[in-house]
Amino acid sequence: MKLAEALLERKSLKEQIQTLKERAIKDARVQEGDEPSERPEELLNELENAAVRLEKLIVQINKTNIHSKLPGGTTVMEAIAQRDMLQMRFQAAKDLANAATPERDAWRITRSELKFKPTINISKWRKRADMLAKEYRELDSKIQAANWTIELVE
Repeated sequence: MKLAEALLERKSLKEQIQTLKERAIKDARVQEGDEPSERPEELLNELENAAVRLEKLIVQINKTNIHSKLPGGTTVMEAIAQRDMLQMRFQAAKDLANAATPERDAWRITRSELKFKPTINISKWRKRADMLAKEYRELDSKIQAANWTIELVE
């Protein structure tokens, strides 16, 4: 199985577990005289089986990410960490620029109201956010491409 297939299965299992949990909770209590549409204990047994499979899959994915390398020698695990930090830094730069940007309705301000001014160079931070977003996309593309060529470690 390719790493990308395992990642898709992991996502599917997480969704399945969440759905089973919600269904079990929904039928955990019914009005006196009514029957639940499904048996919560049976749903939790299905959830348990899915959780066992998910745990095994997560271990395999993590082992694969640690041992597999991208072109250039970086492990997939290192690339994922780098990608996550690019995302965090992008979001911080974007949020900072947005926070400093004057509101569109600033022309409505009267002389008696408070006026605010940016304390940063908004253009500089927007450019930084754009650069980080580009780096993120490029690295993410490399990771995604590798996921379809890397075999899952057993």
